[in-house]
Amino acid sequence: MNKTEEQYPVQSGSTFAKGLFIGGLLGAAAALLFAPKPGRELRGDLSEKVNLVTDRTKEVATVVGDKASELAKTVSAKTSDLAKTVNQSRNDVMDSVKKASADVAEEATRASEEVAAASVEAKEDARKELNSTSL
Repeated sequence: MNKTEEQYPVQSGSTFAKGLFIGGLLGAAAALLFAPKPGRELRGDLSEKVNLVTDRTKEVATVVGDKASELAKTVSAKTSDLAKTVNQSRNDVMDSVKKASADVAEEATRASEEVAAASVEAKEDARKELNSTSL
């Protein structure tokens, strides 16, 4: 980019549209002010244009408010759905962890019992071996 492009970046379409709208309003106001009309007609024209702009502004504000309300409802619904999904997933994970924990505990108990039985057998075998060698 050259210096000019850095100093004056390309404007977006909405910025251009805003400038066009404001320029149109200023041009219309200037045309009305410099037109050769009597004061009463000029004031009537200005009043009419102001009312027109006010009505359009109210319409735009209503549309924007409706869209914002719809967007808020959509975001709220999506957030609620996401919370339900996360909660269900959390419950599924917790159930899996509990099941795995119970399986591990059962396996540990079985292994402990097997070790105890092997220990008793080894003790008996050692006792028999000692008794057979001492006789």
